[in-house]
Amino acid sequence: MELETHLSKYFTLAFTHKSMSLEMREKLAINSNATLKEFLQTIKNHCPNIKECMVLSTCNRFEIYASLKHNTNTNEQKNALLKILAQNKKMSVSDLEKCVLMNTDESAVHHVFSVCSSLDSLVVGETQITGQMKNAYKFAFEEKFCSKDLTRLLHFAFKCAAKVRNLTGISKQGVSISSVAVKEALSIFEKEKIKDKKALVIGLGEMAQLVIKHLLNKQFEALILGRNAAKFEDFVKELEEPKKVGFQNIENLNAYINEYELLFCATSSPNFIVRNSMLKETIFRRFWFDLAVPRNIEKPVFNNIFLYSVDDLEPMVRENVENRQESRTKAYEIVGLATMEFYQWIQSLEIEPLIKDLRELARISAQKELQKALKKRYVPKEYESNIEKILHNAFNTFLHHPTIALKKNAQKEESDVLVGAIKNLFNLDKSSASHAQNLNLYKCEYYEE
Repeated sequence: MELETHLSKYFTLAFTHKSMSLEMREKLAINSNATLKEFLQTIKNHCPNIKECMVLSTCNRFEIYASLKHNTNTNEQKNALLKILAQNKKMSVSDLEKCVLMNTDESAVHHVFSVCSSLDSLVVGETQITGQMKNAYKFAFEEKFCSKDLTRLLHFAFKCAAKVRNLTGISKQGVSISSVAVKEALSIFEKEKIKDKKALVIGLGEMAQLVIKHLLNKQFEALILGRNAAKFEDFVKELEEPKKVGFQNIENLNAYINEYELLFCATSSPNFIVRNSMLKETIFRRFWFDLAVPRNIEKPVFNNIFLYSVDDLEPMVRENVENRQESRTKAYEIVGLATMEFYQWIQSLEIEPLIKDLRELARISAQKELQKALKKRYVPKEYESNIEKILHNAFNTFLHHPTIALKKNAQKEESDVLVGAIKNLFNLDKSSASHAQNLNLYKCEYYEE
């Protein structure tokens, strides 16, 4: 259903693990800020009806969130974005069209809230997605690709995600792609009767760090191959058993790649890190987990190397989804309610209704005092009409500058805070979503609950 208001039109395009193969998601993936900025700038240059825009690119999804100018044809906007994507990623529009999911207005808001709350994740309830959305929003905001509209949306999405976590217990088990991979590795370790609980981890980003923590929790030792020794030193300080973790520069990969039975790889490299040219035959079987998108490991030529990708872990996740069905139902109720509250809230922040309420408050106050004066015979009854005109002109003069200032600031980022403050001062807040009224919305990428 489309809201019949002059509010901004929210719009999302989504390509996810549910509709698109890993091979295609690899082509869409954006793994550097420079590439992301260039892509967002291309959208800004070629899509004049897009007011604000951000991109969420993870191993399981590539999504575009936007606010559109009123009366924009959403199908035309979808086609324009698919054309940009096809040209940018060297893919066909028809292939993209088969996989894309478009949402507008309430359904777009509901989708963003669901993604942020981890209800649309491969591993339902994993908390990594919220951090990824905060980073995506923060980048777009700081690079001036998004402002008030998406800030409102993402602020409420983070609030919704926190509420889902706190009220449903959907994230209590702390399940993520990394934990599922380590759980499968432990199962392999027991079945294969591997002697040494050791693993090689390539990368030191967020995903790799989660893998390391899960490995240590299962009493594994880990050797990390990375490029930043200082980053490793900072990370080790967070660990309870730092002595079980070692570090080598990734340039030494050839020296270690054939020594370990368990390997986890999760870097932001757009190219293969582990190549067949590095491999030697071993007497033991090897089990490798490629948790990156695009993938970091070239398909091995040796039959005794078993490679798991992100999509290969999906069957292992299904049990997690089934176990959390009751929590998911409750979570979707929260998301549905949050979507309704969001629209109530942004409608309460509109400038024109506030100006009307201020004028009505002034009129009622003036009329009330005039009637008191008449009742006490401070002024003759025959002067009532003239005094009403004088009072009307007086409060119009008094409200003239505030009205101009409010209209002037209507499209600025600060308007939400300004409106909230005025409503609070004059007791004009009629919204059921008043809890969000006075928050500094423009720091919401750092918001925690």
